[in-house]
Amino acid sequence: MKPIVPRTRAASGRLDEKVAFLTDARHYPHRPRVIWSIETHFAWIFLAGERAYKLKKPLHQASMDYRTVALRERACRAELELNRRLAPDVYRRIVPLGRARDGRLALRAGAGQAVDWLVQMRRLPAARMLDQAIAERSVGVRDLEPVVARLAAFFRSAERRPMTDRAYRAHMRAEIRHSARALLAPDLALQARRVKRVMQLQLAWLARHRQLLDGRGAMLRDGHGDLRPEHVFLGTARRAACVIDCLEFDARLRRLDPAEEMAFLAMECARLGATRLGRDLLARYAQAMDDSIPQPLIEFYMSRRAMVRAQIAAWHVRDPEFAGHARQWRARAYSYLNDALCYVRRANARD
Repeated sequence: MKPIVPRTRAASGRLDEKVAFLTDARHYPHRPRVIWSIETHFAWIFLAGERAYKLKKPLHQASMDYRTVALRERACRAELELNRRLAPDVYRRIVPLGRARDGRLALRAGAGQAVDWLVQMRRLPAARMLDQAIAERSVGVRDLEPVVARLAAFFRSAERRPMTDRAYRAHMRAEIRHSARALLAPDLALQARRVKRVMQLQLAWLARHRQLLDGRGAMLRDGHGDLRPEHVFLGTARRAACVIDCLEFDARLRRLDPAEEMAFLAMECARLGATRLGRDLLARYAQAMDDSIPQPLIEFYMSRRAMVRAQIAAWHVRDPEFAGHARQWRARAYSYLNDALCYVRRANARD
């Protein structure tokens, strides 16, 4: 996997100009009082009153290519379409960022040549996002019902993308080896012994538990791809529960067993100290979908997702925009690797 880098220094400079423009409340047609900006690995988010705007960074990583205006426009349109599956009332439109003849930027259609595109969304109450609700201990059992109902309806209607049992097992083996190779890259400076141990135990589980994967390939859907608590909105009296921010740039990475997506969500809840809540989510999903998932398979899926998250954390070490924070990102990668090791050991112990 290639490092995540801007295409050129000039591209990075133009991004600075756009960010500066979008952090000024005077530049928004609806005149919000204040703008709050959030930088993520792949984008900038601007919170503007009851609206939010997402600007993608001009980055390139394997199948994710946002280096040109045209590619970012296409990605914004894909994000809008795909996220409306689970959050139809949140994702409103895409908005051009134009440059007039006098060189000034403007956030509206007809403002000159489009120099970038943003996804415009309805802003959701932060306190009702699952990660915040867990932190504030304000989430109850009843809050899970609309979330599971929304997810179950989505998984039932999502495009089926099945594999044969043999192909699915081969796919899982290939993904395990791919993750290990990515984490063993010399520039990441991670402990090879730990990475190889996780890989060996995951491959051993696959070899001994072929029957637990039988039929799971037939369950594959074009799913969400990044089902974490910070993407789950619990709903309010006025707004329905929904899930935002699916992985839009590569359909292959969304080709998942719904049980693996739910195992990922449960794992991330556990990392936030809400292990029981994660179990409740899994149990309610299994009941809603009539999908009895063996516990060793759940733990194997958790181990796999933890290894993927370790990759993502480790890749931050390469990003020049996160220079000076390599130690923190390596620590995060090790934390996920430890989770991956713990879950796969538990899966193997259930023979």
